[in-house]
Formats: sequence, C-alpha cells, structure tokens
Amino acid sequence: MGKGRPRAVEKGVVGATNTVTCCGSTSVPSALVYYPTEDEFKDPLDYIYKIRPEAEPYGICRIVPPKGWNPPFALDLDTFTFPTKTQAIHKLQARPAASDPKTFDLEYTRFLQDHCGKKSRKRVVFEGEDLDLCKLFNAVRRFGGYDKVVDAKKWGDVARFLRPAGKITDCAKHVLCQLYREHLYDYEEFYNKMNQGNAKNCNKGERDESKSDHRVQSSISKKHPCGVSGLKVKDCKVHVEEEHDQICEQCKSGLHGEVMLLCDRCDKGWHIYCLSPPLKQIPQGNWYCFSCLNSDRDSFGFVPGKKHYTLEAFRRIADRSRRRWFGTGPVSRVQMEKKFWEIVEGSVGEVEVMYGNDLDTSVYGSGFPRVADQKMQSIDDKLWQEYATSPWNLNNLPKLKGSMLRSIQHNITGVMVPWLYIGMLFSSFCWHFEDHCFYSMNYLHWGEPKCWYSVPGSQASAFEKVMRSSLPDLFDVQPDLLFQLVTMLNPSVLQENGVPVYSVLQEPGNFVITFPRSYHGGFNLGLNCAEAVNFAPADWLPFGAFGADLYQRYHKPAVLSHEELLCVVAQYGDVDSRVSSYLKKELLRISDKEKSWREKLWKDGSNVHYLPAISLSLCCCVQLPTIIFCVSGDAVMVGSDLDGLQYPGFYYSGFVTLLMHWEHLCECKTVKLRLLYRHSLAELFELAFSVEEFTSDDKAECRSVRRQSSCQGALTKKVKGSSVTFDQLATEWLLQSSMILQNPFLSNVFVTTLRKAEQFLWAGSEMDSVRDMVKTLVEAQKWAEGIRDCVTKIEFWYQDSNAKKVRLKFIDELLRFNPPPCNEPNYTKLKEYAEEARLLVQEIDTALSTCSKMSELELLYSRACGLPIYMKEIKKLEGRISSTKTWLDSVRKCIAVRHPTVLEVDILYQLKSEISDLQVHLPEKEVLENLLSQAESCSIQCREMLEGLMNLENVSLLLKEWDNFTVAVPELQLLRQYHSDTVLWLARVNDVLGRAHVQGDQHNTVNELMCIFEEGSSLKIQVDELPLIEMELKKASCREKALKACDSRMPLEFIQQLLEEATMLHIEEEKLFINLSRVLALAIPWEERAREMLSHENPISDFEDMIRDSENIFAILPSLNDVKDALSEANLWLRNSKPYLVSSACASNSLLKVEDLQMLVSESKRLKISLGERKMLELVLKNCKLWECEASSLLDDCRCLFELDNNVDGISSDLMFRVEDLIARIQSAIASGVSLGFDFIEISKLKASCSTLHWCKRALCFRDCAPSLEDVLEVVEGLSHSSVSGALLKVLVDGVEWLRRALEGMSQPCNSRGCHLTEVQDTLNDYKNVNMTFGAVYCQLEEAIRKHMLWQEQVHQFFGLNSRDRSWSLMLQLKELGDTVAFSCSELDMVLSEVEKVENWKKRCSDKIGTSVQNDNLLFNALEKIKQSLDRSLFIYGDVQERKDQNLCICCLLDSGYQEFLTCSTCMDCYHLQCIGLTAKDTCVENYKCPYCAILMGESCYPSGGGLLRFGKKHIEFKILTGLLSEAEHFCLRIDEMDVLNELVEKALLCKSFLREILNFASTVTGEDISILSEKLTKAIKASDVAGVYDEHDSSDLELALAKNLWKIQVNRLLNGVCKPTIRQIQKHMNEGVDMEILSEDHYMLKLTNVNCLGLHLDRVFEVIEEGEKLPVDVDEELKMLRSRCMLYCICRKPYDKKGMIACKQCKEWYHFDCMKLPCTQKFYVCPACNPCAEEPLPTNHERLTSAKFVEPKTPSPRHTNPRKKQKRDVGSVTLKMFTTTAEEDRDSSRCRNSNGVECLRWQNRKPFRRAAKKRVELRSLTPFLYTTISDKR
Repeated sequence: MGKGRPRAVEKGVVGATNTVTCCGSTSVPSALVYYPTEDEFKDPLDYIYKIRPEAEPYGICRIVPPKGWNPPFALDLDTFTFPTKTQAIHKLQARPAASDPKTFDLEYTRFLQDHCGKKSRKRVVFEGEDLDLCKLFNAVRRFGGYDKVVDAKKWGDVARFLRPAGKITDCAKHVLCQLYREHLYDYEEFYNKMNQGNAKNCNKGERDESKSDHRVQSSISKKHPCGVSGLKVKDCKVHVEEEHDQICEQCKSGLHGEVMLLCDRCDKGWHIYCLSPPLKQIPQGNWYCFSCLNSDRDSFGFVPGKKHYTLEAFRRIADRSRRRWFGTGPVSRVQMEKKFWEIVEGSVGEVEVMYGNDLDTSVYGSGFPRVADQKMQSIDDKLWQEYATSPWNLNNLPKLKGSMLRSIQHNITGVMVPWLYIGMLFSSFCWHFEDHCFYSMNYLHWGEPKCWYSVPGSQASAFEKVMRSSLPDLFDVQPDLLFQLVTMLNPSVLQENGVPVYSVLQEPGNFVITFPRSYHGGFNLGLNCAEAVNFAPADWLPFGAFGADLYQRYHKPAVLSHEELLCVVAQYGDVDSRVSSYLKKELLRISDKEKSWREKLWKDGSNVHYLPAISLSLCCCVQLPTIIFCVSGDAVMVGSDLDGLQYPGFYYSGFVTLLMHWEHLCECKTVKLRLLYRHSLAELFELAFSVEEFTSDDKAECRSVRRQSSCQGALTKKVKGSSVTFDQLATEWLLQSSMILQNPFLSNVFVTTLRKAEQFLWAGSEMDSVRDMVKTLVEAQKWAEGIRDCVTKIEFWYQDSNAKKVRLKFIDELLRFNPPPCNEPNYTKLKEYAEEARLLVQEIDTALSTCSKMSELELLYSRACGLPIYMKEIKKLEGRISSTKTWLDSVRKCIAVRHPTVLEVDILYQLKSEISDLQVHLPEKEVLENLLSQAESCSIQCREMLEGLMNLENVSLLLKEWDNFTVAVPELQLLRQYHSDTVLWLARVNDVLGRAHVQGDQHNTVNELMCIFEEGSSLKIQVDELPLIEMELKKASCREKALKACDSRMPLEFIQQLLEEATMLHIEEEKLFINLSRVLALAIPWEERAREMLSHENPISDFEDMIRDSENIFAILPSLNDVKDALSEANLWLRNSKPYLVSSACASNSLLKVEDLQMLVSESKRLKISLGERKMLELVLKNCKLWECEASSLLDDCRCLFELDNNVDGISSDLMFRVEDLIARIQSAIASGVSLGFDFIEISKLKASCSTLHWCKRALCFRDCAPSLEDVLEVVEGLSHSSVSGALLKVLVDGVEWLRRALEGMSQPCNSRGCHLTEVQDTLNDYKNVNMTFGAVYCQLEEAIRKHMLWQEQVHQFFGLNSRDRSWSLMLQLKELGDTVAFSCSELDMVLSEVEKVENWKKRCSDKIGTSVQNDNLLFNALEKIKQSLDRSLFIYGDVQERKDQNLCICCLLDSGYQEFLTCSTCMDCYHLQCIGLTAKDTCVENYKCPYCAILMGESCYPSGGGLLRFGKKHIEFKILTGLLSEAEHFCLRIDEMDVLNELVEKALLCKSFLREILNFASTVTGEDISILSEKLTKAIKASDVAGVYDEHDSSDLELALAKNLWKIQVNRLLNGVCKPTIRQIQKHMNEGVDMEILSEDHYMLKLTNVNCLGLHLDRVFEVIEEGEKLPVDVDEELKMLRSRCMLYCICRKPYDKKGMIACKQCKEWYHFDCMKLPCTQKFYVCPACNPCAEEPLPTNHERLTSAKFVEPKTPSPRHTNPRKKQKRDVGSVTLKMFTTTAEEDRDSSRCRNSNGVECLRWQNRKPFRRAAKKRVELRSLTPFLYTTISDKR
C-alpha cells in the first residue's frame, strides 16, 4: 500500500527489539570543543583546515572565540518583526504516514471482493469507538507482524499507538488481538506474499548500474530562482497521437509505453524513469501515485504562521511554554533532553511550538554588522566597521579567499546569504545534511543554548539504513524523506544499532561547524537567536560531486551546477596549492565522462549537429556543460540540473536532455538532434592542468592525457555503407575548405562547410587544424559578406537618398585586408567609392583648420551630403556652421537693446570668446568689442569709489553720470544699492527722534534707537547723525529702568546705581528719579535695625514688628528673608515640641519617639529667639532614660531564667514561683512605660518575654495530667514562634513535642491514615530521651499498639482462607474495625483497596443494569429479574404446543386463567390485556392480531423507530454483561452477584444460539412456501422482545431477515392481488430485493423477473406513435386518438374513458367522481394537492383495491401546463422507500427518463401526479428498523 503506517519507533529498535530509555547528555558523547588564540582566529578557513583531521570523525565541533571577540547585535530589538512556523513536535517521529484513508479502503475492499467474496467491509468497533483498520494494520507491521506481536506480547504497545491517552487493560489487548485476527490477518498474509513477489522480480530485473542510470532521466526541470537568458524554451500543448494510449504526467510524452506505470486510483501514467526516485521496473500489485498517497490535508510539514511577531511578543509566548513544562525554577539540560525525546516519541501528548526559522537576512536583516546596512546609534563607528569586515562574520565567510563559493555571483539564500533563526523551547531542526554536502557554520547571538546531535559523514550510509528500518512507512511514502527536514529519531536508537552519535551544547557567542555529509539535528533549550550559512573550502569538492549525483538520483533541483562551478573556479578563481589538487581531480573526472559520452554520440548518432554555446563568465545558474535536444518535438524534456540554454539567434521548441541520456530523448531521426556544449574536449583537459604550476611530472602527465584525448583517429562509424575514421573525415574536410577559399565567394557553400566542421570541434587537441581552418573560413565569410553589404547599400542609396549611408570607417576596415581573405568580385568597386570620399575629407579638414568664410563652409557641407558614404568630418563641419549662425543671432540681439542695465557683462565676454574659437570672418565682431570697452570704463570708476571713503554727495554724482547705460555693470549696481540704503536710514532717524521724550513708550523707543544705531553703523556711506543717536539711546535706557523700579520691588543696590546713572546723564530732576530717592531714604534705617536683632536673641514679638514695617517699604530688603527664617524656625520648633509638653491623657494615640525628643532639645540651642519651653523638654527626656534602665534590668533577669540548664523535674520546686514573679514585674514595667507615651523598643521585648513565660508555665502544668491534643498543639505553636532561646526552653519544647507526637498517634486511627505503626513505636522509644515525665500518656500509647497488633492477626487469618470462604460481610467487618483501631499499614491498604474495587464494580453494575430493568437499585434483584426474562425467552424457544396448552401469557409466562386475556387469531398465543397495553373494553375485539404478527405482516412497526423494544421495556446489551463478568473474575473474595451474573451470561449465550439457528434457516429458504419461516421468525421476535438482554449484531440480522420475509409477502400480494401490478411496481420491488441481497434463485425474485420481461412489450405503442410522426402523409387525427388512449388521468392512472369526470378549479387536472368519492351533481372542486388541509382524505389504496367500482389508474389531462418541481431523492435509502399506494408507485416511476426517442414521446403523452411530489406524506411499507438495518449493511 505504501501509506498509513505509524511513526512510533521502539527505542533502540530496528525491527522489533526491546525499548531503551530516552537519551540524556550522559548517554551521547560530546564532540570536540576548540579555543583558538588571537592569531589562529584571524583566518577561519585556515583554522578549520588545521582542525579538520581531528574534528571531522565527529561530524561536528564547537569553536569558542577569544575573549576579545564580541560582535554587537545589529538588529533593533524593538522594531524587528519576523514570521514563524508551527512545529508539531509530537509528530516529528511518532506521526502517522501522510496518506489518504480512501486509498487503504480501496485496496482492502478489492482484497475482500477478490479473495473473500465480500462486497464491502463491516464497521468495526473497539471500546465504543470506530476502529481505524489502516492504522491498526500498519501499527502491527511496525512491530514485525501478527505472529511477532503475539510472541513478544506487544499488543499493549499497539493499543497505545492507536489510543495514546487511553488506559490499556488486559481485556482491551485481548479484544484488539481478536479483531485483528478476524479482519486483517488474511490481508496481512496476502500483503506479505505480494511484497515478496515484488522483491524477487526486482532482483531478477536488476541491470548494470550504467544501464539503470540511463533510465533515470528525461524529467521536466523544476524552475530555478535565477533567471533564464539566451535560448528560450517554448511550452507547447501536448498533442497525443492516436497510437499513444497514455501520456506521462511528468514529461508529457506518450512514447515508451512498455515502461509506463498507471496509478490504480486516478489512472494517470508515469514513465518509471520519470518518477522521483526512479524505478528500475514496473512493480507488481497495486501502485498509487504520489498525489493519491499524499493529500494536502494529510501531508506533514511545518505550517507557516499568518502574522509577524515582534521579539517581545515571541518572548512572552516562549516564556509561557517554558513555565508550562518546568515552572519558574532552574532546570538542567538532562531534564530538557529527556522531556524533548518523550514528546518526540508521542508519550506526552500533542505539543506545538513556533520557530522563526530560515529567515532570509537580505530581507529581515542580519545579526552581524554589514557595511551596506545603516549603523545603529548605540554602536560605535569603529566597532561596527571592525565586525562588518571580520572574516568570522557569516555574511563574509562564503566569499573568503580559498572558498569555492566566491565565484558565484548570485546570492543564494541559506548558502551565500545567511539565514536567521529565532527559537523557543523545543523548537527543532531535524536530521539532515547540508545542500550539496556543504560545510555549515552556525553562530548563536544570544539567548538559551542549542543542543546539537551529529553523525559523522563516514557513517552516513549506516545512519540512513537505521532511519529506513526504523521508519519504513515514512520512507515507503517519501523515499526522499531526509531531504524534507521534518523527521527526528532518538540518538539512542542509532547508538544501539552501531551508529556513532555525538552531541554539542552551543552557548551564546559560540560557533558550531558541521562537516560535509554529516547528518545533524537538534533543538533549542529556550528563547535564542542564531544565524547560519554554508561555505565550501577546497576539500569540499569531492563531497560536492557526491551531492550532485544524489540530486540527480532523486530528481531534486540542485542549488547550483557542480560542473559549472568547477570550470568557473578553474578559469577565474584564485587557485592555490591547496585548491589545485582537488580541483584538478574533479576536472579530469568530468572530462573523462564527457569524452566517453561524446564519442558514443559520434559513433551511434549519425548526422547529429554540434553547436558550441557562448563561453562562461561567472557561475550564476545551475547549468551543465553539455546537453542535447530535438528541434521537432512537441514538448520539452530537460535534466534536473539544467537551466537556460544560450546560443545566439537560436530558438527551439522540442525535447531536451543531457548528453548521457540522448538515446532516450525521442524517436526522431538523428538529423534533427542538436548537441549544445560549452567546451571542447581540448579546452576541458587544458583547463584541468591549468590550475597548478607544472612540474616535470605534471608536464609528462599532461602530455599523456593529451595523447589519450587525441585518440579519436581510432573512432570509426559507417557512412554510406563503409567505415570511416574520425581522422579521415577531418582530412577530407580540410581539403574541401582550401578549395572553397580560392573559388568565388558563395554564402551557402561556406555555411554548409562550417556545419560539417561541427562534428570535429568538440574533440581534443588533434582537431586544432580544423579549428584554425574554421576560424579562417568564418573570418573570410564575414569579410566577403561585409564587402557585398557595403556595395549593395551604396547602390541602393543612389536610388533612395533617405536610405542609411555606409560608414567610411567600416569600409576602411574591410579594405585593410591584404591580401583579401577570399575571392570577392565587388572588392574593386568598393575601393573606388572609398577613394572619392577620402578626397572630400581632406578638403573639409583644410577648411576647418583655417579662418574661412561662411559661404565656403556651406558649399563643402552640400557636397558631403551628396555622397552615399558617411564621414565623421561631416559632423564637425555641420557643428561649425550651426555654432556660427547661433552666435550671429545672439550678437544682433545685444546690439538692438535700448533699455538701461539689461545686458549682462558675462554674456558679452562669452560672445567674444566664442567668436575666437569659431575662426570665421564676421563684421559684428567690432561692434561687440566697442560695447565691452564702455562697460570696462564704468566698472573702473565704480571700483575706485568703492575702495575709498564715500560720502552721499559724491556717490549721487557718479550715479547720475551712468544713469542710461544699457550694460548691467556689477559695481555700478552695488553703488546704487548703498545710496538707496543711506537715504532710507536718514528718513527713519528724523521720525524716531521726534518721539524719543515720550515717557509712556520708553521700551519701544529703546528698541527703535538700538536698531537705528546698528543699521547706521553698518552703512557703507558716512553719516553725521550717528553720535546723536547714541546719546539718546542711553537716556531712553535709563528711563526704562526707572519705570521698571516704580512698577515692581527692586534691590537697594539697583536703585542706588540707577540714581547715579541719571545724575551723569543730567536727568536726575525728572519726577521718576525723585520718587526713587524717597524709597531709598526709608529702606536704609530698616536694614540697619534688622542686622542688629539677628546678632542677639530677642523676643519673638520684636521680629513680628520688623516684618510688619517692611511691608511699607517698596524695595527688596536684604535682611528680610533672614528675619522671616528666624521667626519660622522658632514657630516650627514650638509646634514640634507641643506633643511632648501636654499630659499623656491629652496626647494622641500615636506613640512618641525618644530620639525625636532628644533631637528637639539639641535644636533649641540653635534658635535666635529666646523661648521658655526649652527647660520643660529637658525634664521629660530625663524621665525616659530612667525607665529604659529599669526595663533592661528585667530583660537580663529573664535571660538568666531561660539559660537554666538543669532537669525540669529537679528545679520544679521554685521554678514555677520565679516564673510567676517575673511575669508580674514585667507586666508592671510595661504599664509604666506605656503611661509615658513613648515608643520604647524594650516594651516589645518585655511582651515577648512575658508571652514566652506564659507558655512555659502551661507546659510545666502538663506533667501532672493527660492534656488534650488541642492544648498541646497550642503550646507547641506558641513555643515554636517564641523569639527567645535558652536551655530551659529547649527542654520544654522537646517534652511538649514528644507529647504532641504521642497524642497524634493515638488519635489518628479514627480519622486518618497518616500515622504508621513504626512511627508510634518510635515515639514510645523516644520517651527515654525526654527530660520531663508524662506517665498517663505513656500508658495510653502502649494500649493503642496492642489493639493494632490484634487487628493485623485477624486480617492475616481472613486472607489465609480459601477465596470461596472469604465473604463480603466479613470483609466489611474488618474494614470497620480497621477504621477504628488500626494504624496505617499494608494490611489496611489491602483491605480498603479490595472493598473499593468491589463497591465500584457494584456501582457500575447498578448504573448499567439497574436503569435497564427500571427497578430499584438493588443489584441482586435486578440480576434476578434479567435472569427470569431469559428463562421466559428460552421457554418461548422451546415447545410451542406445550406453551399453548398451558394458556400462558407470552409476556409474563403466567396462567391466563387468573386475568383477562386475548388470543391472537394468527399465532394462537395468549396475552394479558395489561401486558399488551389494552383495557377491558378491548376484550370484544374479533380476530385480534398480536403486535408480533402485525410486525411480521408489515401492518405495524416498532415504536421510536428501531429495535425489538416494546411497551417501554429496556434491554441491556450482551457485551456489557460479559465486560462486567470479566472484571469480577479478578476479585479475591466471593460475592453473590457474580454467581448470578455468570448464570445470566450462560443463558444469554443459549438464547443467541437459538436465534442464530433461526436466522441460518431464514437465509436458506428460497421456495414459495414461507409459512414455516414466518412461524420461526415470529418465535424469534417474541423471544427477543421478552429477553432482558440483547446483542446488536443479532438484532440487526433478525431485522434483515424480517425485511426479506416482508418483501416476499408484499411481492406475493402484488402478483396475486385484485388489480394488476404496473411495470414500475415490478421494477421497484426488484430493486428492493437486489438491495436486500435476495438470492436470484428465490421463487419470488424469479417471478418478478419473468413479469418484468413481459411488460417491456408495452413500449411498442410509443414506437408506433413515433413512426407515425415521421410519415410523409398527414395522420394527425389518428395520432391524436392514439395519444388520447395512452394518456393517463386521475389518481387511478387510467386512460380516458366515458366515465364522469370533473376538473380541478385551480390546476385544471381531471378526476373521476367515483375515485374521489364526489357526488355527480358537484360543479366546483379543488383537489387535495391544491388544498392539502381539506377535511376529506384521499381514498386509500386498500379502499381502491376492495371497491367494486375500481378501475385502472389514470393520468391527469394533457391541458395541465404548470411546471413540475423535481423532488429531492435520498440516494442512500432509495431502495427502502416502499410506498403502499399505487399512485405513489406511479409517481416514483415517472421520475425515470430515457434519452431515446420512444421514451421522449412517452413523456410527452403523460402527465405527472405532481401533488404527491409536493404535499403528500410518504408512506413506507417497511418499518424504521428495517430501514436502519439495511442502511447499516450498505
């Protein structure tokens, strides 16, 4: 089958072996770790080269950089977002095969039909759920097959694989084994035989490796990321020829049909060599394609997420995952590894994690700095540059010197461009090795470690073997599974099979190196960020060749072309001694292969054309050196490693393949084949030896190889019936080529000759003469065609002057050949044209080099335009003429200007320089020079004015002189600007000075004067008003300050300085300054008084007066703040000291601090104000100190008491007195301390000591009495929380602790199981070590131990009895006594366990059986009632006549004489009215038919739609009883219910045997007489209904037998009834019989078949009507009459007759009065279909059958035009809808339509009874349980 196999691998198993525990860090040895020095760390490739011999045997190693190497992380963690993939970790190993269950069903069903004769498989149930047979089959195969699973007792493992979360019982294992034996064992044998046959055929059909390789080709190339240029491949539609029955879905070819493999499900075809991987021959048995085996919904992979995560959001998810598994505490690597492999093996459950893997750093950014990236602001520039250029930066590693990948131009993601990985806990990278077997380097930037596992490359084959044998189902479905990176396998499995595995724990900042072809995998231990890239040093080259072959073998698209990479490195790479040896071997290898393939093509493929491709530049795509294609094919067939084909000017659409597979390309003739190659053999061998400097040995080897490659002379092939060597053909071609060069040139001859040379150019160096001749011919051809082309263009130009001219340069190149390469007649003619052109060129050069006139230049230009040859000098001449005309236009515009300052001086100078360069005679030149001289004169005058001192008058005169000058001189414009600025400044000065003395606007005045003064200072022209402005500015500033002092308080120093400044400016008499003088007179005396008060202590009232006086002085006083501060400090001190001065009664609830009081006393000494409260505080402080001394003394006394080290009993005489005395003294001291109102530390210590003394007092009281456990626990709790320690306390604590243990041990037998006997005995022994006496408690403890020992003896006696003697009541007595006296022990656990098992079993029985019987929950009575019901059932199965003679009721088996009863007129059995649900009123019923007979005759059905359950009775399923009985077998004692249950099961089995006997008899009855069968079935129905137990399978079979019997009864009624059956009725019953699998030889089936054959002749009537319509004569009247006779009406479905009819008022359909029971006088009528709610019902089928007026059914009138609605059909139950009315049968039959003309005509001539389809309720003649049964069977 190849699908559906399970993934669970037994640890350490290949096949079926024992399980091994999950691996940890200790079971897998570690790989090597390297610590390079600074010097060793400089060159990564060199360092890896040195450690490779030692590290490569491990496949992996870890490199720890030097301490100084610490690159910054280059990504912004706040803005970085990335996508993730979801990994189902539990499916990495233990997952079902990616498959479609329909495929297994298809194959298994075919097996059942072909080998077992069954049409379909039955539904299989296991533990109440449907069993997946596909999964069960493959699970058993995983463990070696049925026989090995049975021998090794592996059914538990199989069950766990099917239901990992469920509980596996022994019963479940047994049931699963039986189900497999019943349903799948035969299929397993068939499957194994088929596979063995395939294996034998494969062994017989194996061919040589070289032959088999030829079949692994011609598959379509997958699209590669890089672009395809050059030769384009055209996709064409596939035109399948008639002789091709099937085409390949891969190559779209219908050829090679003998190796075409068809899928047994979708019937699509594939060539066996187009598959991936290819097959060697067509396999036997069923085969399914990859698409059918793997649907999208079942394929396994890592699902990409739909959104991008920020690093913070991903961190939160990772933290939640870690807390889920390991909480918040530390966890070791061993724990994580163990848990990881448990998840992988499927023993934990479903676990999914997210992994941000394979993030392209060119898109998402790299963790390393890069030169082209924007630097982060937090990183230093030098540091960024250092690590951006570091060779260990993974962005630089692939292109370092010595790496083979540096020749690749394109950035291949993951290989050339690093990938970034953001991992979380358990995110995994599965077993794989790198693309093309590259090296890989991984760097962990930050986060938690990574755990790596590796298998060295030398053991890769062994690894793959173990993987395939451990997971065969995966590899059967996906042979290339290891390429998918989605599968893990426990390393311990590999180790146990001899495969070495090594591990590495990668820490942040570490590098991990994997070596070529080494398999590696692992997982993350938490949130981290890593980056990885591939690299390829020289020693990788042999592994790269292996990787390329591997891709070719599996038809996988290669990342790059290995062959092309070799050629590019050899041509353009830096090849040193380390690279050359590997490169040379690889180049020689591919050269030898290419040589053999080309020689074979030359020998076998005659007339093949050889096309050299363009040369290589740099490796950029996956290309092979040589390919071959067909130009006439209809499709493209390319190799898996092939991309763009480059050949200039060539376009093709056809088959393409590699050279090695040219024979499988197509069946076209070889003349249509084309070989496209990049290098000749000579170039390839030359390339191989050019990679290193030749020594003498190398030169000898090169000569030897050249000789070998030059042996093509020995190659022969047949040409026109004779053998010709390769050398002979080449010599013949050389002779022909020499003759061609001497003859007149013919293009087609050259083309033919060059095409013949293609077959020699691919060869070695011996064909160099041919290559030289080809170069000569190509050069001659190009020259001759150039001569002809030039002459043709010249002659054509004379006819059409618009044609393109020939360049003189090109003609000179052609004429430079001397002698000419070949004989071309047009050579002389072209030479004459060229001579004429050269003479004209000389004249143009002379005119351009001298000063010529404009007319002369224009004449030369017109002559040059008249020649057909283009000369470059014409361009120069044309430019000279054009430039001169442009200059003249510009000069004339300048001369015509009349407005001043319009012309720019620079333009005039530019025009002057241009005329000098043109060298042309023009009169306008003098006018231009005159205008320039005037501009220079004006510039000199203005410059002299600017360099000296300027005044306003001189500047005005100069400007007036040059006012109308047209040239804009820069110096003149500057003077005009200076003059304008000065005039504007003077006007503004006059305006501001007029407003300077207005006092209200001094601020704006100051600003304006300041601006004017600055502007006047910057003027270039001198002005006299500037000093006056400066004086006015100072006065305005002084007035502004005075106004500010009047508006707000200012310091005294500021006011004094302002008055002095006003005096200097002579404005002190102004009103502003007089007011300021008055303020100053008040402020100075106040300041002197304040300084005096601050130097001496004064009353607080004096300070308050000074502050009030300061409010009347409008100035800032220096000492005012000091006065306020002194007053504020005094008030603050008074407020703080107030709590300490009031009495304790008036104080607040908060306690005072002694330290605060002491601080207040010290602060009072620093106050500048005298206060009387100071002495009061000092007295309070003294009282506090005295109390502290008294408290310390009491604490010392307590400490001495607690340190007593004597026995408690020895000092008990005065110990109690001392304790009580200390308690009284401490309580007194606490009261006095509290009255002071201070928070003393000693109070809490005194309280703690007092509390401890109280606990000690209570503990001493326990010696004289037996205390309660609560009192002891209270004392223990109090002493344990005491903060005091000492020897006395230790003695008391030990004694009370022993007392607690003793009391707990004696109290626990009643309420707990926590105390063991050994613990109680240990407590008794520990009494000797206690220094206190507790006599009463000691005696009680001894008594409790004695009672427990007695109970144990009783338990041992009980379990020593025989199992039949162990009664349930005695077990309950032991349990009750144990609950009272026993301590916790194994005997008590055993008793409780057995009691619990029995009670649980009884509860399950009551839940299942009690509810089924609808009685009380007494289990025994319920079982007895079920037993009685089975006795009644067995009685019914017994002698019928005996039962009837006794007149016993079938339902209760009681004598019918005591109660009212009825007797069935059919079966003659008696029934109590109460048992059948009737009353006394029903006793008068005549011909009573019991419900069982009614069911048998189809006249009744079972209630609620199914099952043999009547009158509210409930039955229990048989398998429930057997399950309960199997559970009770393990009990260790006897219970009565189990005996009754055993008898019940035996009777139920006997009933099953009786029922099965009847069913077997029913399956064999095929005759006409079914009376005996009906009698037996009636008995079975009654017995099944009476029994309290049922079996679902037997009930279904009984219902099917009843359905078949009812079918026979209905067929008998149909065929022998009053009315004749219709054809549709016959066919309907036949279809029902087929669906119920009625035998074809059955009497009633044979009768239906015969009647159906007779009814087919009715079609002749409609054929006559169809023939009449095609006649050439008019027979419409006859056809109308025939149709009317065939038309059916009414619900009776009869043709038209003369009986009375009425039409429906709404639908216009016709009905008989008699059929619808209508009076003949009725005029209006609405049929039931149009009015379904009418009171009068339709006549039933029975009424029509028994009516004397009954006529044949008819169809409605043809006038009915309403569209008929199609009725939906229940496809699954079509065979079960058996309608009782004939009208419904006709309606059902009207649905069938045939496409032939007769049926169409029949349809036109009849009307459907649409009302039944719309409104009528469908009546079914079969009961619901029949419907259910047959549906299940289907």
